[in-house]
Amino acid sequence: MKKLSMMDTAFLLAESRETPMHVGGIHLFTLPPDADEQEFLHRLRDELRSGDDLQSPFGDSLKMGRLGLAGPLYWQKDESVDLEYHIRHSALPKPGRYRELFALVSRLHGTLLDRNRPLWEMHLIEGLQNRQFATYSKFHHAAVDGARSMHLTQSMYSYDENARSQGSAFSVESQRRYREQLEKIHSEGMSDQELRNVAESLKQLFDSSIHLFSSLKRYVNGWRGKGGALALPWQNVPRSSINTHVDGARRFVAQSWSFQRIRAAGKAMDGTFNDAVLAMCAGGLRLYLQKHSELPEQSMKAMVPVSLREKGDIDSSNAVGAISADLATDIADPIKRFRKIQASMVAGKALFKGMKPKEAALMLQLIQAPGLLLMPLGLMSRLPPYNTIISNVPGPRKAMYWDGARLDGIYPASIVTEGIALNITLVSYDQNVDFGITACRRSMPQVQRLIEYMEHSLVELEQATGLVTPKAAVVRKPIKAKKKGASTKKITKKVTKKITKKVAKKTTKKVAKKTTNKVARKVSKKAAKKVVKS
Repeated sequence: MKKLSMMDTAFLLAESRETPMHVGGIHLFTLPPDADEQEFLHRLRDELRSGDDLQSPFGDSLKMGRLGLAGPLYWQKDESVDLEYHIRHSALPKPGRYRELFALVSRLHGTLLDRNRPLWEMHLIEGLQNRQFATYSKFHHAAVDGARSMHLTQSMYSYDENARSQGSAFSVESQRRYREQLEKIHSEGMSDQELRNVAESLKQLFDSSIHLFSSLKRYVNGWRGKGGALALPWQNVPRSSINTHVDGARRFVAQSWSFQRIRAAGKAMDGTFNDAVLAMCAGGLRLYLQKHSELPEQSMKAMVPVSLREKGDIDSSNAVGAISADLATDIADPIKRFRKIQASMVAGKALFKGMKPKEAALMLQLIQAPGLLLMPLGLMSRLPPYNTIISNVPGPRKAMYWDGARLDGIYPASIVTEGIALNITLVSYDQNVDFGITACRRSMPQVQRLIEYMEHSLVELEQATGLVTPKAAVVRKPIKAKKKGASTKKITKKVTKKITKKVAKKTTKKVAKKTTNKVARKVSKKAAKKVVKS
């Protein structure tokens, strides 16, 4: 048996019918040439169900003592795993668009996992257009975090288009092969510089308390108003429609953008890829709330999870820290907004600088401690620590295949909690960045439009940095300007155009009337002449 850490247990304690605590998402595939869809998927399903000795968390269930969640919790091997329950086969209704796929995933993501069984499910989904199929998976966050889910993904698939599966991807044997593959890559690719880095990290084991003390000092100074650009949970977090009570119904939407395009926007501002992602999301949120007349006067804040997983660790369920980012939604200028976001991220990273994973986890628990009191009392929506969550999970940077089926995209679905009704998670895969947006259906109406506003925000940043000219920029659905802010020149032009149309219409009618009368007179004269002659 394996004991759950304090962080793992926290996800179980925080779970309710309104706030399921599982993560997962959609993997989108294109069938191999000439493959029959149903035959191909039936074979994959049977292969996945063939495993006997399952790796964690697929073969483990939760064990509690007499005190329940208040006492120690363990993962224990489940001797009667029903793989037909956990691995399911579904079909979309026609016409099988992404709309139908997202509707199905929205419903599946809103249901709780059964705690009497291993805490995971996988759905094979057929019926998509253009010879595509999908999988939707969900794992309890007590068992799997974003980095662990990427390890599971890479152990299931291959970079070789011609490679074929060797038994169930959920088996212990599959995990062993993946571990050997990682060790081989690591041993062959370790340079002298990496060896020096290892030596340096060992040296830091003896002066770790210094890092923890200095971080706590920066944290306290932040609450005293002396933290500079450092943003902290619960500090100056404005209320918005995102920060309300949530129910169990979910809305899931997804979109891909070019990795190079987002990175170029960050580089143009001497920032990172992550800075550009945050600026893109911040601009999108600003437009969304403006359209609903709900933009707070204060800047909104976002929790940005940071992986604390040590290199080669594929077993830990959770190894994450968190930075509080200032999204600068109170600033209209995209350049100034980017600079403020960038400064808050630099200050946030400095808070965890030099720490080992265990120290950073302890620091995170201290920062998040007020939530342990506010959540059971139902006060998180009144005193939210952040406005939203924006999480970046690094994924495979080359195309991957599953028995010859190309993996087209990885769209993550994450957690919505009481007081935080919106979660934006992204995975960098191959040449793209795949965004998955999860929201409370009731709290965030028309959340699909956030995708359109994020595209507009990215174009705005590209124009401001000179990466594209206004004429070259293409927005999926341009946002109409309000009439109130229109210039006199534009109004005059519009009115002149209307008057010209009316004049042209009247002139046409007059000409037509004259022509008709003239023809009628000629016909009458001819008829009169004929009568006289007769």
